[in-house]
Amino acid sequence: MERQVQTGMAEYTAAERVALARNTARPGVVDYVQGLFTDFFEQKGDRLCGEDPSIFGGIGLFHGRPVTVIGHRKGKDLEERMACRFGMPNPEGYRKAGRLMDQAEKFGRPVITFIDTPGAYPGLEAEARGQGEAIARMLAKMSALTVPTIAIVTGEGGSGGALALGVGNRVLMLENAVYSVLSPEGFAAILWKDASRSDEACEVMKLAGYNLIVILLSVSMVWSMVWGCFAYLVSANMKGWKSIVVFVICYVFVSVVNQLLIEYTK
Repeated sequence: MERQVQTGMAEYTAAERVALARNTARPGVVDYVQGLFTDFFEQKGDRLCGEDPSIFGGIGLFHGRPVTVIGHRKGKDLEERMACRFGMPNPEGYRKAGRLMDQAEKFGRPVITFIDTPGAYPGLEAEARGQGEAIARMLAKMSALTVPTIAIVTGEGGSGGALALGVGNRVLMLENAVYSVLSPEGFAAILWKDASRSDEACEVMKLAGYNLIVILLSVSMVWSMVWGCFAYLVSANMKGWKSIVVFVICYVFVSVVNQLLIEYTK
C-alpha cells in the first residue's frame, strides 16, 4: 500500500483510499477517547432491548468541559470484531446512542460522534427489531438537538448506518476516510452484477477527496461563466454608469461565491 511520490506526499487511487479507510491498524473510537478525553465514563444499554458493543459511548471531559462521546466500534481482534459485527450496529446500538443524546440535550453537553462503519447490520433479527425505524429516529433526533454537535468520519462511512451518527453542526473527515451511500462492492454488484469490479466502482463513485475539489472547481467555473454572460447581457442594454454598477455587482457576487467554494475545499 505504500507508494513513493516525488512530491513527498502520499497519493493514492480511490480504491487504495478505501483500503486505507478499512485498514485494521487505523485508530478506533476507543483509541480516540483514550487520547482526547479524560475521566471518561462508558454507558451501556438502550433501556429497551439490550447492549450493543458496536456502539461505544459515554461522558468525558474535553479540555475540562463535559461532553458526550459516541462512536462506532469495530474491535481490535477477531473475537471483539465478531462481537461488534465488524462495526455494524443493531437497532439497540442506535437507541443507546439516542439515549445518550437525550441526556446530552437535557444537561447541555456538546455531542461528538466518531463514524467508522460499513453500514447498519442487515441481519433478520435486526430488521425484526426495527433497524430502519431506529436509524430514522436517530436522524430526527440529531436534527433537533440544540447542543453543539460535531460528527467526524474517521474511517469508513457507509450508508444510513453512518448517517445515523452523522448529522451535526460540523461534519469532518480524516484524510483517507470515505463517506458513501453504499460500498464499492455493492455498487459493482448492482451496476455490473460483478462485485469483483469494486476497484473500478471506487473510481466511478468519486470516493476520493480530490474528486470533490475537482467538482467544486468545475462548479465555480460554470458559475463564473453563467454570471459573466448575465452581467454582459444586462449591462449591454444599459447606458452610462448603470451598466458599470451592474457589472461590478455581478463581479463581486461571483467572487464571493468562488471564495466560499475555495474555503469549503480546504
